[in-house]
Amino acid sequence: MGEKLQLQIMRCLVLALLVNAAIQSSAAQLAVGFYANTCPNAESIITETVTQKFNQAPTSAPATLRLFFHDCMVEGCDASVIIASTPGNTAEKDAPDNLSLAGDGFDTVIRAKEAVEAKCPGIVSCADVLALATRDLVALVGGPKYPVQTGRRDGRISVASAVKLPHANNSVDQLVAIFAQKGLNQTDVVTLSGAHTIGFSHCSQFSNRIFGFSSNNGVDPTMNPGFAKSLQLACPQNVDPSVVVNFDVTTPTKFDNAYYKNLRAGEGVLTSDEVLFTDGRTKGLVTLYAKKSGTFSNAFVAAITKMGSIGVKVGNDGEIRQDCSKVN
Repeated sequence: MGEKLQLQIMRCLVLALLVNAAIQSSAAQLAVGFYANTCPNAESIITETVTQKFNQAPTSAPATLRLFFHDCMVEGCDASVIIASTPGNTAEKDAPDNLSLAGDGFDTVIRAKEAVEAKCPGIVSCADVLALATRDLVALVGGPKYPVQTGRRDGRISVASAVKLPHANNSVDQLVAIFAQKGLNQTDVVTLSGAHTIGFSHCSQFSNRIFGFSSNNGVDPTMNPGFAKSLQLACPQNVDPSVVVNFDVTTPTKFDNAYYKNLRAGEGVLTSDEVLFTDGRTKGLVTLYAKKSGTFSNAFVAAITKMGSIGVKVGNDGEIRQDCSKVN
């Protein structure tokens, strides 16, 4: 490892410690059952609305989970990703990295917010609705059920230029550096990547792995040849940009540990997926999660709870948006 890379990693670790301390400070002001007195039926209203939406559109599960990640990783978990652009400002949702966010995720939050707003006006934040909706949808697709700390307030700032998210071709070093900026560590990288047990990717995100790669046959050598062939058939060159494939080809609609089993078999769709197994620093954890589904589930709850505390606005910070798509 070069001296420059070592220095970069050390800086990331120090930054992660500082940001993590800030996360813990803000998270201390969140609480399970925050709305027990001000809107006692808030969570049941959200759960009912989210379940109805899921029954109509099962893709709401991966869409909302991804929306939660994209929100927390930019301005913190403040629902700023849902704010619409205005003539004077291009908001986060219209940043290039967010244009592929599925509409069902936004619609899930907006529906749930409207339902709870009808019962308790001006009480429950869009940020908490997003966190609670994500929890409910993870459970609806067979994932772990977990308590969510609430008390977040909504952000008023949403700027496209602030969006800097992991990319499909990132290495482990790059992923760790991006996550460290938000107080998340290498374990969190591997664990939160497990969200790809549901959802899908556009062909353009991995076409470089199956066509014209630098290896002799034009395919990324870390990819299972048979799997690569199936992707070539599903995503031929010059395919319609809207075509997608499932991240998990074995149980695409179930939240389980198959994602990690697939990585061991060379069946990770994105480079940023497969490197978690090919890199020695993260291979052990991938192997552990592939073998022990319960270990992965418990770790995922811990990681998404930690992620859900990033940059939260509490107390007098932020606001409670009446309409999630715009500031009050």
